[in-house]
Amino acid sequence: QDTLGINTIGIGRNLDDRGISKDELDWMDYPTIEHVFSDGITEADAMYLAQNDVQIVEEELVRAHPCVDRLDSVRQLILVDMAFNMGITRFNPTMWKKMFAALANEDYGTASKEMLDSNWARQTKRRSKRLSDMMLLGDWIEE
Repeated sequence: QDTLGINTIGIGRNLDDRGISKDELDWMDYPTIEHVFSDGITEADAMYLAQNDVQIVEEELVRAHPCVDRLDSVRQLILVDMAFNMGITRFNPTMWKKMFAALANEDYGTASKEMLDSNWARQTKRRSKRLSDMMLLGDWIEE
């Protein structure tokens, strides 16, 4: 369980929300999710699930916010990071209206400020500051 009591595995796979699909279980050679709970998974399995999660989050993000497709790769990765961290349901247009409006207008200064004016920023502190700076600059900043 993570710090919020959510069942997770690998690199943050939320088992309560997303679970593990039949195809994923087959790929990992497990007959049921109960075997995952009892036996755990390998590093290769964790990477496989993480790749699937990133692909799903990318698709959900673009579907929910079409302006993401027009952003450069650094800003897209920032939003994927945020959506992966919060979940696409909490990274919704209502709560992030000003940020996504700013992104649609290529106003990265406002988008950066809106990122920091959020519960997410108060919870993630250093990470949110780094991602906000990256949003403003459009460049990758190492930790």
